[in-house]
Amino acid sequence: MGDARADVRDLMSWNPTPVDAALLSRAWAVERRFGLQYWDALIVASAQWSGCRHLLTEDLQDGQELDGVLVMNPFTHQPERSLPA
Repeated sequence: MGDARADVRDLMSWNPTPVDAALLSRAWAVERRFGLQYWDALIVASAQWSGCRHLLTEDLQDGQELDGVLVMNPFTHQPERSLPA
């Protein structure tokens, strides 16, 4: 049990996005607006809430802009050429 708690403490240092009513509402709006699956919409909503400008994923359309978040497929872009410094 101690190892699992230590792992969770390590992950908490990343400041995960809290899943609350506001995030769920945002995810539902993203789901409706862009026609995404719920889990993809939740990821996009979390990226928006966190202030991310880029979302690296192979599961969404490369180059798609989702209300301020640009989707980038990490397998088709070289990071040093794609992301601003």
